[in-house]
Amino acid sequence: MSFRRRHSRVEKPKATVDMTSLIDLTFLLLVTFIMTLPALEQGVTINLPKGKTNTLPSKDGMKLSIAIAKDGMVELDGAPVSLEELDARLGAEAGADAEIPVHIRADEKANYGMVMDVIKLVNKHHLTKMALVTKEN
Repeated sequence: MSFRRRHSRVEKPKATVDMTSLIDLTFLLLVTFIMTLPALEQGVTINLPKGKTNTLPSKDGMKLSIAIAKDGMVELDGAPVSLEELDARLGAEAGADAEIPVHIRADEKANYGMVMDVIKLVNKHHLTKMALVTKEN
């Protein structure tokens, strides 16, 4: 007599995770981050002034004048300088007199990043009297 083993077709239970709720949660987080990111980047709302401005500050005729051309060339008091040289010169001027006014003139087509780099250098040396020079309408 031969005994055969019968294979039963009883399936074992499988462990599954319902992915629907996880996908819903993922999309909810994505939408939340997309909506809150612009608010985090802007920070403070700024209303730019209109009309005539006051005269620019100067201290006994002394001031630093920084010009930024549309091609990115930077000049300090009429002499071309690199950002490293500007950093060193601003450090020396700040050491001598931290209250000296700094006037920044940038071409309207100048790279905004370059203007911000110059402003960062001025702030780095704690030169607090800074003005962005514009022309009147």
